[in-house]
Amino acid sequence: MTKMRIYQAALVILTMALACIAWRHGFGNPYAVVGLGAVAAIAERGRVRLGAVTEVSISLLPTVFAAAVFGPLAAMVVAICSLLGDFPLAVPSGDRAAAFARGAPYLKWGIYSCIRAIYGATAGFAAAAIGVSGQTSAAHLVVATAVAAIVAETLDVAFAALTLFLRDGDPLNFLKMFAPILVAAVSLYSPIVAILAVAYSQVSPWTLALFFLPALAAQRLFALYQEQRRLAEQLADANEDLARANLSFASALVTTLDARDCYTAGHSAAVAVYARDIARRMGLSEDDQRRAHLCGLVHDIGKVGLPAGLLEKPGALTHEERREMQRHPEIGERILSKVETYAEISAIVRHHHERLDGEGYPDGLRGDQIPLLSRIIAVADAYNAMTSDRPYRNAMASHIARLRLAESSNSQFDPSIVAAFEEILAAANDEYRRGVATDFVFTVQEAEARVPTFELALTPLTAAAST
Repeated sequence: MTKMRIYQAALVILTMALACIAWRHGFGNPYAVVGLGAVAAIAERGRVRLGAVTEVSISLLPTVFAAAVFGPLAAMVVAICSLLGDFPLAVPSGDRAAAFARGAPYLKWGIYSCIRAIYGATAGFAAAAIGVSGQTSAAHLVVATAVAAIVAETLDVAFAALTLFLRDGDPLNFLKMFAPILVAAVSLYSPIVAILAVAYSQVSPWTLALFFLPALAAQRLFALYQEQRRLAEQLADANEDLARANLSFASALVTTLDARDCYTAGHSAAVAVYARDIARRMGLSEDDQRRAHLCGLVHDIGKVGLPAGLLEKPGALTHEERREMQRHPEIGERILSKVETYAEISAIVRHHHERLDGEGYPDGLRGDQIPLLSRIIAVADAYNAMTSDRPYRNAMASHIARLRLAESSNSQFDPSIVAAFEEILAAANDEYRRGVATDFVFTVQEAEARVPTFELALTPLTAAAST
């Protein structure tokens, strides 16, 4: 805090010295200067946050205008006015003495007020140095505006970086961020302010309102846009949380099924991975890949509603038992349809035992009537069932199971899906083919780790910057 107080004292001395020198250049039209100060204050109150410690506004524009048209003293006044709305009056009266003793928040306000006064005065001196004072030619005003803008922007960013350094921040990253913004800002608003200065000097003082009112409106619109982006980020986070909740719910369902049949949980994890990889191989979207994985996890959840002993029976099923077993897609649909976000998944689960030739169950759908993800689950489910040990038979070799899939293409399975899965299996190792790779081990954490994340790019604002 000591170095910041020394820094503030140095800024105050420099500000007072510049004010004494600027006094000789006159003040200009007091009504226009007051109006510019009000615009700067309103603009600063509506500043937009770009980062954790960085905000921007258009409050520099009226300062540059004042520097080019009225000189350094007017620019100092307008620059200081931009921070009047931020004076720390919110500190309770009983605590103001203590807050002042601590140096916060008055120290910060004092530092930035001095910085603005310094770059405002310096911009005015720079404009006056090229012979603009007392002249109204368009050429002089254009040059004055450009010089004032470059000086003001450069000093604003330089002082902000120095302040950040003294507060133990990272000025290099700050400069890297704002160097391109500085160039773009000067290029964007210098011509506009120059036109405004010429219009003020040669047409009418009322032309000020023709620019600054729309500029304030534009800043407000950008602030609303940034707020919308913030809400979009929150929505993306909420969607990610929802996706994790969906996987956690699916995990709970599979864990419940595991209590009935330890085979089914491992089978569901393998089918989920196979289905996800098939969807990826077929070029489906990230959402469809995620949905295929989720459907694979819960495709057999309806088995929790089957009679006791049916899943554990070591021998072949009777006709009635087989009919009972074939009810599990419908039971699964009823369970999942009770969850609002699982409506589409429940339909996929219902139809994962349909066949292309219409001989499947429960609805006898055929061809494209069967949802694509249901057809994918059907292939992954059949392959893993054939290559896994069952209570009534041993696991089938991978190459035999793949031959069976190929033989059943066009009748039971979609040939394009079988072909995509064959390409995956042909390039895979033996553990993947047998469904025993580490990726197939079912845990809630591994399931949640597959939830996609969302990123939103931030578009920088080309305007004056302060930290």
